[in-house]
Order: sequence, then structure tokens, then C-alpha cells
Amino acid sequence: MNPLQTTVRWLSTNTLFPVSRLDARAEAMVCAVALASAEEAAAMAATRHLVQSRDGAKDAALRSYNHRRSLVHYVCDNAAKV
Repeated sequence: MNPLQTTVRWLSTNTLFPVSRLDARAEAMVCAVALASAEEAAAMAATRHLVQSRDGAKDAALRSYNHRRSLVHYVCDNAAKV
């Protein structure tokens, strides 16, 4: 839904918009806030994926390290050979 539809729906729900209208300045303020919030949401959506939560190289290194550790079996021989 675009910001205009959201604003009109909010106005119709909370102020009975088609029947009774707010003051012109109040309606302008509500529309300005709706546009500002839409721009902020668009900016957040554009920058949301810039932060990388996982490091792929580090994950791959840890997987290979764990795989190599699983292949190694240390045998301890406590028999005293003379």
C-alpha cells in the first residue's frame, strides 16, 4: 500500500474522513508525516542489507578445521617398552 492509501485509511478510521474533515493544516501535517515515514521506510529498506551478520570465510575455516580434527585420532600407548 502506498502512503496516500494508508493515510486515507487512517483518516477514515479515526476521523470519519469523507463525512467530517480535519482542519486544512492538520490534514497537511498528517500527509507530511505519512510521506516522511514512507521515505524513512524506503531508506531503511535500502540500507538494511548492508550489515553482514555472518562472515562466510570464517565459517568455512571453522568447518574445515572441525573436519580435520574429526579425522585425526590420537592414540596414546602407555606401554613401557624397554
